[in-house]
Amino acid sequence: MHNEEKVLVNVTPNETRVAWVENGVLQEVWVERSNKRGLVGNIYIGKVERVLPGMQAAFVNIGLERAAFLHVSDICVKEMGIEDEECEDIAKLLRPGQKIMVQVVKDPLGTKGARISMQVTIPSRLSVYMPSERTLGVSQKIETAEERERLRDLMKQVPEYKDSEGGFIVRTVAEGAEFHELRADVLFLHKLWSCIEEKAKTARKPCVIYEDLPLYLRIMRDIPIERIEKIRVDSTETLQKMQQFVTTYVMDLDDKLGLYQGERPIFDLYNIEQEIQGSLEKRVNLKSGGYLIIDQTEAMTTIDVNTGAFVGHKNLEETIYRTNLEATQAIARQLRLRNLGGIIILDFIDMEVEEHKKHVLTVLGKELGRDRVKTSISSISSLGLVEMTRKRTRESLERTLCESCPVCHGRGTVKTAETVAYEIFREITRMARSFEASQYRVIAAECVVARIMDEESSSVAELEAFLDKSIRFQAESSYAAEQFDVVMM
Repeated sequence: MHNEEKVLVNVTPNETRVAWVENGVLQEVWVERSNKRGLVGNIYIGKVERVLPGMQAAFVNIGLERAAFLHVSDICVKEMGIEDEECEDIAKLLRPGQKIMVQVVKDPLGTKGARISMQVTIPSRLSVYMPSERTLGVSQKIETAEERERLRDLMKQVPEYKDSEGGFIVRTVAEGAEFHELRADVLFLHKLWSCIEEKAKTARKPCVIYEDLPLYLRIMRDIPIERIEKIRVDSTETLQKMQQFVTTYVMDLDDKLGLYQGERPIFDLYNIEQEIQGSLEKRVNLKSGGYLIIDQTEAMTTIDVNTGAFVGHKNLEETIYRTNLEATQAIARQLRLRNLGGIIILDFIDMEVEEHKKHVLTVLGKELGRDRVKTSISSISSLGLVEMTRKRTRESLERTLCESCPVCHGRGTVKTAETVAYEIFREITRMARSFEASQYRVIAAECVVARIMDEESSSVAELEAFLDKSIRFQAESSYAAEQFDVVMM
Protein backbone atom coordinates (compact mmCIF):
# COMPACT_ATOMS: atom_id res chain seq x y z
CA MET A 1 0.00 0.00 0.00
CA HIS A 2 1.29 3.43 -0.92
CA ASN A 3 2.11 5.60 2.08
CA GLU A 4 1.06 9.23 1.69
CA GLU A 5 3.40 11.32 3.80
CA LYS A 6 3.06 15.06 4.37
CA VAL A 7 4.87 17.72 6.34
CA LEU A 8 2.75 20.54 7.80
CA VAL A 9 4.44 23.70 9.12
CA ASN A 10 2.64 26.03 11.53
CA VAL A 11 4.36 29.37 12.15
CA THR A 12 3.58 32.08 14.70
CA PRO A 13 5.85 34.97 15.80
CA ASN A 14 7.07 33.07 18.88
CA GLU A 15 6.82 29.45 17.85
CA THR A 16 7.30 27.10 14.90
CA ARG A 17 5.71 23.64 14.89
CA VAL A 18 6.24 20.94 12.30
CA ALA A 19 4.10 17.80 11.96
CA TRP A 20 4.95 14.65 10.00
CA VAL A 21 1.74 12.91 8.90
CA GLU A 22 1.58 9.45 7.35
CA ASN A 23 -1.72 8.23 5.86
CA GLY A 24 -3.61 10.83 7.86
CA VAL A 25 -1.99 9.87 11.20
CA LEU A 26 0.47 12.10 13.06
CA GLN A 27 3.84 10.34 13.44
CA GLU A 28 6.24 13.01 14.66
CA VAL A 29 6.06 16.60 15.84
CA TRP A 30 8.77 19.20 16.43
CA VAL A 31 8.37 22.43 18.41
CA GLU A 32 10.85 25.31 18.37
CA ARG A 33 10.30 28.52 20.29
CA SER A 34 12.18 31.66 19.37
CA ASN A 35 13.41 32.18 22.94
CA LYS A 36 14.35 28.49 23.44
CA ARG A 37 15.89 27.29 20.21
CA GLY A 38 17.66 23.95 20.42
CA LEU A 39 21.45 24.05 20.68
CA VAL A 40 22.38 20.78 18.94
CA GLY A 41 24.66 21.55 16.00
CA ASN A 42 25.68 24.97 17.30
CA ILE A 43 29.42 25.65 17.42
CA TYR A 44 30.97 27.62 20.30
CA ILE A 45 34.27 28.99 21.43
CA GLY A 46 34.56 27.73 25.00
CA LYS A 47 36.91 28.02 27.94
CA VAL A 48 37.86 24.95 29.97
CA GLU A 49 36.76 25.49 33.57
CA ARG A 50 37.61 22.19 35.25
CA VAL A 51 39.46 19.05 34.20
CA LEU A 52 38.40 15.89 36.05
CA PRO A 53 40.95 13.05 35.50
CA GLY A 54 38.85 10.68 37.61
CA MET A 55 35.94 11.00 35.15
CA GLN A 56 38.20 11.56 32.10
CA ALA A 57 36.04 14.60 31.37
CA ALA A 58 36.03 18.38 31.54
CA PHE A 59 33.48 21.11 32.16
CA VAL A 60 33.61 23.89 29.60
CA ASN A 61 32.11 27.37 29.79
CA ILE A 62 30.43 28.08 26.43
CA GLY A 63 28.43 31.09 27.59
CA LEU A 64 25.34 29.19 28.78
CA GLU A 65 23.75 29.03 32.23
CA ARG A 66 25.42 25.69 33.02
CA ALA A 67 28.87 24.49 32.01
CA ALA A 68 28.93 21.94 29.19
CA PHE A 69 30.27 18.39 29.59
CA LEU A 70 33.15 17.15 27.40
CA HIS A 71 34.34 13.53 27.59
CA VAL A 72 37.84 12.51 26.57
CA SER A 73 36.40 10.38 23.73
CA ASP A 74 34.99 13.55 22.13
CA ILE A 75 38.29 15.45 22.06
CA CYS A 76 39.81 15.96 18.63
CA VAL A 77 43.34 14.66 19.24
CA LYS A 78 44.55 14.98 15.64
CA GLU A 79 43.79 18.68 15.53
CA MET A 80 45.81 19.11 18.75
CA GLY A 81 48.81 17.30 17.27
CA ILE A 82 48.62 14.39 19.72
CA GLU A 83 48.90 10.71 18.90
CA ASP A 84 45.81 8.54 19.40
CA GLU A 85 47.40 6.42 22.13
CA GLU A 86 47.93 9.51 24.30
CA CYS A 87 44.28 10.52 24.23
CA GLU A 88 43.27 8.28 27.14
CA ASP A 89 44.46 10.83 29.74
CA ILE A 90 42.42 14.04 29.57
CA ALA A 91 44.95 15.85 31.77
CA LYS A 92 47.45 15.65 28.88
CA LEU A 93 44.93 17.12 26.45
CA LEU A 94 43.25 19.99 28.27
CA ARG A 95 44.07 22.51 30.99
CA PRO A 96 41.87 25.00 32.87
CA GLY A 97 41.57 28.31 31.03
CA GLN A 98 42.27 26.75 27.63
CA LYS A 99 40.28 28.12 24.67
CA ILE A 100 38.71 25.43 22.46
CA MET A 101 36.15 25.11 19.66
CA VAL A 102 33.30 22.74 20.48
CA GLN A 103 29.95 21.65 19.07
CA VAL A 104 26.81 20.77 21.03
CA VAL A 105 25.75 17.15 20.46
CA LYS A 106 23.05 17.01 23.17
CA ASP A 107 20.86 19.82 24.46
CA PRO A 108 20.82 20.53 28.21
CA LEU A 109 18.39 18.02 29.72
CA GLY A 110 16.82 18.62 33.11
CA THR A 111 19.60 19.56 35.51
CA LYS A 112 22.39 18.47 33.15
CA GLY A 113 24.38 20.86 31.00
CA ALA A 114 24.88 20.41 27.27
CA ARG A 115 27.03 17.53 25.99
CA ILE A 116 29.72 18.82 23.64
CA SER A 117 32.38 17.48 21.28
CA MET A 118 35.54 18.88 19.74
CA GLN A 119 34.93 16.67 16.70
CA VAL A 120 33.02 19.32 14.75
CA THR A 121 30.73 18.29 11.88
CA ILE A 122 28.78 20.63 9.60
CA PRO A 123 25.83 19.15 7.70
CA SER A 124 24.50 20.35 4.38
CA ARG A 125 21.84 18.86 2.16
CA LEU A 126 23.84 16.01 0.59
CA SER A 127 26.93 15.68 2.75
CA VAL A 128 28.52 16.35 6.11
CA TYR A 129 31.88 18.10 6.40
CA MET A 130 34.36 16.98 9.09
CA PRO A 131 37.14 19.59 9.31
CA SER A 132 39.36 17.47 11.58
CA GLU A 133 39.08 14.19 9.64
CA ARG A 134 40.49 13.13 6.28
CA THR A 135 38.04 10.40 5.40
CA LEU A 136 35.33 9.81 2.82
CA GLY A 137 32.28 7.87 3.95
CA VAL A 138 28.93 7.04 2.37
CA SER A 139 25.77 6.39 4.36
CA GLN A 140 25.11 2.69 4.82
CA LYS A 141 21.38 3.42 4.60
CA ILE A 142 21.86 3.68 0.83
CA GLU A 143 20.84 0.13 0.04
CA THR A 144 22.88 -0.86 -3.02
CA ALA A 145 26.64 -1.20 -2.96
CA GLU A 146 26.72 0.04 -6.58
CA GLU A 147 25.11 3.37 -5.64
CA ARG A 148 27.40 3.82 -2.66
CA GLU A 149 30.44 3.21 -4.84
CA ARG A 150 29.11 5.56 -7.55
CA LEU A 151 28.72 8.39 -5.02
CA ARG A 152 32.16 7.72 -3.60
CA ASP A 153 33.73 7.92 -7.08
CA LEU A 154 31.81 11.13 -7.90
CA MET A 155 32.99 12.73 -4.66
CA LYS A 156 36.60 11.88 -5.43
CA GLN A 157 36.26 13.71 -8.75
CA VAL A 158 35.22 16.98 -7.09
CA PRO A 159 38.30 19.28 -7.28
CA GLU A 160 37.44 21.04 -4.02
CA TYR A 161 37.25 17.68 -2.25
CA LYS A 162 40.76 16.77 -3.43
CA ASP A 163 42.09 20.08 -2.08
CA SER A 164 40.19 19.83 1.18
CA GLU A 165 41.99 19.27 4.47
CA GLY A 166 38.85 17.73 5.99
CA GLY A 167 36.68 14.74 5.25
CA PHE A 168 33.12 14.15 4.09
CA ILE A 169 30.25 11.77 4.68
CA VAL A 170 27.75 11.47 1.82
CA ARG A 171 24.24 11.43 3.30
CA THR A 172 21.34 9.10 2.52
CA VAL A 173 19.43 11.85 0.69
CA ALA A 174 22.29 12.04 -1.85
CA GLU A 175 21.09 8.81 -3.48
CA GLY A 176 20.79 9.52 -7.21
CA ALA A 177 22.66 12.85 -6.95
CA GLU A 178 24.85 14.05 -9.82
CA PHE A 179 28.39 15.48 -9.88
CA HIS A 180 27.33 19.16 -10.00
CA GLU A 181 25.06 18.72 -6.97
CA LEU A 182 27.81 17.16 -4.86
CA ARG A 183 30.27 19.84 -5.92
CA ALA A 184 27.83 22.63 -4.99
CA ASP A 185 27.45 21.03 -1.58
CA VAL A 186 31.23 20.86 -1.06
CA LEU A 187 31.69 24.51 -2.13
CA PHE A 188 28.97 25.66 0.27
CA LEU A 189 30.47 23.74 3.21
CA HIS A 190 33.99 25.04 2.51
CA LYS A 191 32.73 28.62 2.46
CA LEU A 192 30.74 28.10 5.65
CA TRP A 193 33.74 26.58 7.43
CA SER A 194 35.94 29.52 6.41
CA CYS A 195 33.43 31.92 7.97
CA ILE A 196 33.36 29.86 11.18
CA GLU A 197 37.17 29.87 11.40
CA GLU A 198 37.28 33.66 10.99
CA LYS A 199 34.76 34.13 13.80
CA ALA A 200 36.72 31.73 16.00
CA LYS A 201 39.89 33.81 15.58
CA THR A 202 38.22 37.02 16.73
CA ALA A 203 36.26 35.56 19.66
CA ARG A 204 37.62 36.83 22.98
CA LYS A 205 35.22 35.09 25.38
CA PRO A 206 32.93 32.04 25.34
CA CYS A 207 30.25 32.58 22.68
CA VAL A 208 28.39 30.95 19.81
CA ILE A 209 30.09 31.30 16.42
CA TYR A 210 27.67 29.21 14.35
CA GLU A 211 23.99 28.41 14.83
CA ASP A 212 22.18 25.61 13.07
CA LEU A 213 19.31 26.38 10.70
CA PRO A 214 15.86 27.24 12.11
CA LEU A 215 13.43 24.34 12.38
CA TYR A 216 11.47 25.02 9.16
CA LEU A 217 14.69 24.91 7.09
CA ARG A 218 16.33 22.11 9.07
CA ILE A 219 13.39 19.84 8.33
CA MET A 220 13.82 20.31 4.56
CA ARG A 221 17.52 19.62 4.84
CA ASP A 222 17.07 16.40 6.79
CA ILE A 223 13.83 14.75 5.61
CA PRO A 224 13.97 11.93 3.06
CA ILE A 225 12.69 13.69 -0.09
CA GLU A 226 11.50 10.55 -1.84
CA ARG A 227 8.98 9.80 0.92
CA ILE A 228 7.32 13.23 1.09
CA GLU A 229 4.26 13.97 -1.06
CA LYS A 230 3.59 17.55 0.10
CA ILE A 231 4.97 20.26 2.37
CA ARG A 232 2.44 22.90 3.41
CA VAL A 233 3.20 26.02 5.45
CA ASP A 234 0.68 28.57 6.75
CA SER A 235 2.98 31.63 6.63
CA THR A 236 3.72 33.50 3.41
CA GLU A 237 6.94 34.99 4.78
CA THR A 238 8.21 31.60 5.95
CA LEU A 239 7.21 30.03 2.63
CA GLN A 240 9.39 32.54 0.77
CA LYS A 241 12.39 31.68 2.97
CA MET A 242 11.76 27.99 2.41
CA GLN A 243 11.50 28.52 -1.36
CA GLN A 244 14.82 30.36 -1.40
CA PHE A 245 16.43 27.51 0.52
CA VAL A 246 14.87 24.94 -1.80
CA THR A 247 16.03 26.78 -4.91
CA THR A 248 19.60 26.81 -3.62
CA TYR A 249 19.95 23.43 -1.96
CA VAL A 250 16.96 21.10 -2.39
CA MET A 251 15.55 21.55 -5.88
CA ASP A 252 13.73 18.19 -5.69
CA LEU A 253 11.34 19.71 -3.13
CA ASP A 254 10.34 22.67 -5.30
CA ASP A 255 7.13 21.13 -6.66
CA LYS A 256 6.13 19.73 -3.24
CA LEU A 257 6.28 23.01 -1.34
CA GLY A 258 3.17 25.18 -1.09
CA LEU A 259 1.14 27.66 0.98
CA TYR A 260 -1.75 26.41 3.09
CA GLN A 261 -4.77 28.68 2.60
CA GLY A 262 -7.55 26.64 4.20
CA GLU A 263 -10.09 28.22 6.54
CA ARG A 264 -9.28 25.85 9.39
CA PRO A 265 -5.93 26.19 11.23
CA ILE A 266 -3.39 23.88 9.60
CA PHE A 267 -2.91 21.82 12.76
CA ASP A 268 -6.63 21.15 13.00
CA LEU A 269 -6.16 18.91 9.97
CA TYR A 270 -5.77 15.22 10.88
CA ASN A 271 -6.58 16.09 14.54
CA ILE A 272 -2.98 17.15 15.12
CA GLU A 273 -3.83 19.50 18.01
CA GLN A 274 -5.80 16.73 19.68
CA GLU A 275 -2.96 14.25 19.13
CA ILE A 276 -0.45 16.64 20.73
CA GLN A 277 -2.70 17.04 23.76
CA GLY A 278 -3.07 13.27 23.97
CA SER A 279 0.69 12.80 23.87
CA LEU A 280 0.93 14.68 27.18
CA GLU A 281 -1.34 12.14 28.88
CA LYS A 282 -0.08 8.98 30.58
CA ARG A 283 -2.74 6.71 29.08
CA VAL A 284 -2.87 5.73 25.42
CA ASN A 285 -5.92 3.73 24.34
CA LEU A 286 -5.58 0.90 21.81
CA LYS A 287 -8.31 0.19 19.25
CA SER A 288 -9.00 -3.24 20.74
CA GLY A 289 -9.83 -1.84 24.18
CA GLY A 290 -6.39 -2.36 25.69
CA TYR A 291 -4.19 0.56 26.69
CA LEU A 292 -0.66 1.74 27.47
CA ILE A 293 0.49 3.64 30.55
CA ILE A 294 3.56 5.79 29.82
CA ASP A 295 5.60 7.21 32.70
CA GLN A 296 8.53 9.50 31.95
CA THR A 297 11.02 10.12 34.76
CA GLU A 298 14.49 11.63 35.00
CA ALA A 299 16.13 8.19 34.98
CA MET A 300 14.04 6.30 32.43
CA THR A 301 10.68 5.87 30.73
CA THR A 302 8.39 2.92 31.47
CA ILE A 303 5.58 1.74 29.22
CA ASP A 304 3.06 -0.71 30.67
CA VAL A 305 0.76 -2.75 28.40
CA ASN A 306 -2.71 -3.68 29.68
CA THR A 307 -5.60 -5.67 28.14
CA GLY A 308 -8.20 -3.29 29.57
CA ALA A 309 -11.62 -3.97 28.06
CA PHE A 310 -10.25 -6.34 25.39
CA VAL A 311 -11.53 -9.87 26.14
CA GLY A 312 -10.61 -11.55 22.86
CA HIS A 313 -12.47 -14.36 21.10
CA LYS A 314 -10.55 -17.56 21.89
CA ASN A 315 -8.61 -17.84 25.14
CA LEU A 316 -6.57 -15.73 27.57
CA GLU A 317 -3.19 -16.46 25.96
CA GLU A 318 -4.50 -15.41 22.54
CA THR A 319 -5.99 -12.21 24.02
CA ILE A 320 -2.67 -11.32 25.65
CA TYR A 321 -0.75 -12.11 22.44
CA ARG A 322 -3.04 -9.93 20.29
CA THR A 323 -2.87 -7.06 22.78
CA ASN A 324 0.94 -7.16 22.88
CA LEU A 325 1.09 -7.25 19.08
CA GLU A 326 -1.15 -4.22 18.78
CA ALA A 327 0.88 -2.46 21.47
CA THR A 328 4.14 -2.74 19.48
CA GLN A 329 2.86 -0.41 16.78
CA ALA A 330 1.46 2.05 19.33
CA ILE A 331 4.71 2.01 21.33
CA ALA A 332 6.89 2.74 18.28
CA ARG A 333 4.61 5.62 17.28
CA GLN A 334 4.47 7.09 20.79
CA LEU A 335 8.26 7.03 21.10
CA ARG A 336 8.52 9.13 17.93
CA LEU A 337 5.58 11.38 18.72
CA ARG A 338 6.69 12.13 22.28
CA ASN A 339 10.40 12.06 21.33
CA LEU A 340 11.19 9.79 24.26
CA GLY A 341 14.85 8.88 24.63
CA GLY A 342 17.37 7.26 26.94
CA ILE A 343 16.53 4.02 28.76
CA ILE A 344 13.01 2.71 28.08
CA ILE A 345 11.44 -0.31 29.83
CA LEU A 346 8.53 -2.00 28.05
CA ASP A 347 6.31 -4.10 30.33
CA PHE A 348 4.44 -6.45 28.02
CA ILE A 349 1.72 -8.71 29.40
CA ASP A 350 3.27 -12.08 30.32
CA MET A 351 3.07 -14.64 27.51
CA GLU A 352 3.47 -18.37 28.00
CA VAL A 353 4.11 -19.42 24.38
CA GLU A 354 7.71 -18.85 23.22
CA GLU A 355 6.62 -18.37 19.60
CA HIS A 356 4.36 -15.52 20.71
CA LYS A 357 7.26 -13.85 22.56
CA LYS A 358 9.56 -14.11 19.54
CA HIS A 359 6.92 -12.78 17.14
CA VAL A 360 6.08 -9.79 19.38
CA LEU A 361 9.79 -8.93 19.61
CA THR A 362 10.21 -9.30 15.83
CA VAL A 363 7.24 -7.02 15.10
CA LEU A 364 8.52 -4.48 17.65
CA GLY A 365 11.92 -4.44 15.91
CA LYS A 366 10.23 -3.96 12.54
CA GLU A 367 8.14 -1.04 13.84
CA LEU A 368 11.18 0.58 15.46
CA GLY A 369 13.07 0.13 12.19
CA ARG A 370 10.98 2.95 10.71
CA ASP A 371 12.29 5.33 13.36
CA ARG A 372 14.87 7.83 12.06
CA VAL A 373 16.43 7.89 15.54
CA LYS A 374 18.75 5.03 16.51
CA THR A 375 17.18 2.41 18.80
CA SER A 376 18.32 -0.91 20.26
CA ILE A 377 16.24 -3.55 22.03
CA SER A 378 16.90 -6.58 24.24
CA SER A 379 15.04 -9.88 24.39
CA ILE A 380 11.91 -10.33 26.51
CA SER A 381 12.81 -11.25 30.10
CA SER A 382 11.03 -13.85 32.23
CA LEU A 383 8.96 -10.99 33.69
CA GLY A 384 7.80 -9.88 30.25
CA LEU A 385 10.08 -6.83 30.25
CA VAL A 386 11.98 -5.49 27.25
CA GLU A 387 14.88 -3.12 27.84
CA MET A 388 15.58 -0.70 25.02
CA THR A 389 17.37 2.56 24.35
CA ARG A 390 16.56 5.39 21.98
CA LYS A 391 19.12 8.06 21.20
CA ARG A 392 18.29 11.32 22.94
CA THR A 393 19.57 14.62 21.53
CA ARG A 394 16.78 17.02 22.54
CA GLU A 395 14.08 17.38 25.16
CA SER A 396 10.96 15.25 24.92
CA LEU A 397 7.69 16.85 23.81
CA GLU A 398 6.42 16.82 27.40
CA ARG A 399 9.53 18.58 28.73
CA THR A 400 9.28 21.12 25.90
CA LEU A 401 5.61 21.98 26.45
CA CYS A 402 5.21 21.42 30.19
CA GLU A 403 6.86 22.15 33.53
CA SER A 404 6.68 20.46 36.92
CA CYS A 405 3.47 21.06 38.86
CA PRO A 406 4.07 23.89 41.40
CA VAL A 407 1.81 22.10 43.88
CA CYS A 408 3.22 18.56 43.85
CA HIS A 409 6.64 19.51 42.34
CA GLY A 410 6.50 16.71 39.83
CA ARG A 411 5.56 13.90 42.26
CA GLY A 412 2.14 13.48 40.69
CA THR A 413 0.48 13.34 44.12
CA VAL A 414 -0.31 15.81 46.93
CA LYS A 415 -0.64 15.23 50.67
CA THR A 416 -4.12 14.72 51.99
CA ALA A 417 -5.83 17.41 54.05
CA GLU A 418 -5.52 15.08 57.05
CA THR A 419 -1.73 14.80 56.61
CA VAL A 420 -1.31 18.59 56.32
CA ALA A 421 -3.52 19.11 59.40
CA TYR A 422 -1.23 16.88 61.50
CA GLU A 423 1.83 18.74 60.14
CA ILE A 424 0.24 22.00 61.31
CA PHE A 425 -0.34 20.57 64.81
CA ARG A 426 3.31 19.45 65.01
CA GLU A 427 4.54 22.87 63.80
CA ILE A 428 2.48 24.67 66.46
CA THR A 429 3.87 22.36 69.17
CA ARG A 430 7.43 22.91 67.91
CA MET A 431 6.99 26.71 67.94
CA ALA A 432 5.46 26.69 71.42
CA ARG A 433 8.58 25.00 72.81
CA SER A 434 10.89 27.64 71.33
CA PHE A 435 8.95 30.91 71.45
CA GLU A 436 6.48 32.73 73.70
CA ALA A 437 3.13 33.66 72.14
CA SER A 438 -0.34 34.53 73.45
CA GLN A 439 -2.13 32.77 70.58
CA TYR A 440 -1.56 31.26 67.14
CA ARG A 441 -3.13 31.97 63.78
CA VAL A 442 -2.96 29.30 61.07
CA ILE A 443 -3.39 30.27 57.41
CA ALA A 444 -3.98 27.27 55.13
CA ALA A 445 -5.85 26.00 52.09
CA GLU A 446 -9.65 25.87 52.31
CA CYS A 447 -9.78 22.06 52.22
CA VAL A 448 -7.29 21.82 55.11
CA VAL A 449 -9.10 24.34 57.30
CA ALA A 450 -12.42 22.59 56.58
CA ARG A 451 -10.87 19.29 57.69
CA ILE A 452 -9.48 20.81 60.90
CA MET A 453 -12.72 22.57 61.86
CA ASP A 454 -14.76 19.42 61.27
CA GLU A 455 -13.08 16.00 61.74
CA GLU A 456 -10.10 17.37 63.71
CA SER A 457 -11.98 19.82 65.96
CA SER A 458 -11.45 17.62 69.03
CA SER A 459 -7.70 17.47 68.28
CA VAL A 460 -7.61 21.29 68.16
CA ALA A 461 -9.36 21.51 71.52
CA GLU A 462 -6.87 19.06 73.06
CA LEU A 463 -3.92 21.01 71.64
CA GLU A 464 -5.27 24.32 72.96
CA ALA A 465 -5.71 22.79 76.41
CA PHE A 466 -2.20 21.30 76.33
CA LEU A 467 -0.54 24.60 75.29
CA ASP A 468 -2.98 26.80 77.25
CA LYS A 469 -3.12 29.00 74.12
CA SER A 470 -5.90 29.72 71.63
CA ILE A 471 -5.51 28.73 67.97
CA ARG A 472 -7.40 30.49 65.16
CA PHE A 473 -7.71 29.24 61.59
CA GLN A 474 -8.00 31.27 58.39
CA ALA A 475 -8.85 29.69 55.02
CA GLU A 476 -6.96 31.19 52.08
CA SER A 477 -8.20 30.33 48.58
CA SER A 478 -4.84 31.17 46.97
CA TYR A 479 -2.95 28.60 49.08
CA ALA A 480 -2.09 25.21 47.57
CA ALA A 481 -3.17 22.06 49.42
CA GLU A 482 0.22 21.56 51.14
CA GLN A 483 0.89 25.24 51.87
CA PHE A 484 0.35 26.75 55.31
CA ASP A 485 1.71 29.42 57.66
CA VAL A 486 1.61 29.53 61.46
CA VAL A 487 1.71 33.12 62.84
CA MET A 488 2.43 33.90 66.49
CA MET A 489 0.28 36.64 67.98
